[in-house]
Amino acid sequence: MQQVPALKIDGITIGQSLAIIEYLEETRPTPRLLPQDPKRRAQVRVISDVIASGIQPLQNLSVLKQVGQENQLTWAQKVMRSGFNALEQILRSTAGKYCVGDEVSMADLCLVPQVANAERFKVDLTPYPTISRINKTLLALEAFQVSHPCRQPDTPPELRA
Repeated sequence: MQQVPALKIDGITIGQSLAIIEYLEETRPTPRLLPQDPKRRAQVRVISDVIASGIQPLQNLSVLKQVGQENQLTWAQKVMRSGFNALEQILRSTAGKYCVGDEVSMADLCLVPQVANAERFKVDLTPYPTISRINKTLLALEAFQVSHPCRQPDTPPELRA
């Protein structure tokens, strides 16, 4: 599909964020990104899927090009508000310090870049206090600071930190 991310590892190339994260979880399980408890693991996967399948694809560059330059901001904001409304409701029942309880999980890895995208498209995050709180907590962690989308080598200059 000519999309990122892709990870070349162990003699294979893996595309798609969730497949990459699941492979790393299975082959390099420390730190754990999926809880051992099956119910919590399901919650992590629900949140990850809401973001990776329900919100993020609708504001990919290929979709935004189809929407047209003059409608991109409005479209992206509408999509993200709709997704964040659902996500906020889910997180109110699953969150501890992070998306699901008090350990960083795959869901948190999905949340931070999506909030960065929401900020990029000037989405008002005031109606999403749980999302905002978790994001702020995660951004205090070094791993999230160095891997933030605004610090990546291919980030356009106007979006760099």
